[in-house]
Amino acid sequence: MLNNDVLRSLRFMLDISDAKVAEIAALGGLEISSKSISSFLKKEDEDGYTLCSDEVLAHVLDGLVILRRGRDDSRPAPAIELPMTNNIVLKKLRVAFELKEDDLHETLQAADFPVSKPELSALFRKAGHHNYRLCGDQLLRNFLKGLTLRLRS
Repeated sequence: MLNNDVLRSLRFMLDISDAKVAEIAALGGLEISSKSISSFLKKEDEDGYTLCSDEVLAHVLDGLVILRRGRDDSRPAPAIELPMTNNIVLKKLRVAFELKEDDLHETLQAADFPVSKPELSALFRKAGHHNYRLCGDQLLRNFLKGLTLRLRS
């Protein structure tokens, strides 16, 4: 899934401005202008559209975790994970919104995209584990849709 699509979904889900997205990125350790954020949020066929890099999305997601859960000053901030995969996006959102396994199932069920427990747990395994599975674009898209329904209802 394109990073721009994830960013657009997050902005809609949280009902925030471009400036607020820039503030969230700053919490994650990246100073970026709201003008740059605006260019990431445009549709592909609009003038001024810019492709969102993995680094920008990683900082926004890290900033979202800090915004929602607070900063842990007892240990250093973890390094950003690159390249960004759908699995990492899913993990960051799970942490940011403090979702348990049942919450994840309910979120996907709300989007009419039920997933079995073993299938879901395989998405959160470490890459290289024999049960690890890649998170597809459709699953991530439906998760974002379900999370939006959960937060905006």
